[in-house]
Amino acid sequence: MSLLTNMAKYGGLPWDLILSAELAKQYKPDPEFYLTAARLLDLPSEQVMMVAAHKDDLDHAAKTGMPTAFVTRPKEFNPNRKTDLKYENRFGINAADLLDLAYQLGA
Repeated sequence: MSLLTNMAKYGGLPWDLILSAELAKQYKPDPEFYLTAARLLDLPSEQVMMVAAHKDDLDHAAKTGMPTAFVTRPKEFNPNRKTDLKYENRFGINAADLLDLAYQLGA
């Protein structure tokens, strides 16, 4: 948590809050991992969106009632590794990057 806090504080990132699996004391794909964020925000899971570049993370979050947004990261791995960047109808939003996601969310 201290590393994330320092990154937000000194990195000039305009974040309001950082949530980590450390707070849930559970890890993906355990549903508690996803539900802890909603609980800490005092919101139902339907009002907390899981944004990820990994489709299995989104599938597990959707099982808890969270809306999902798939954001591609074409350069996440080396160029020789195949990455599934195909948009899927099962995700609420498919975005090319975070700016595209913000646009689609009306920001």
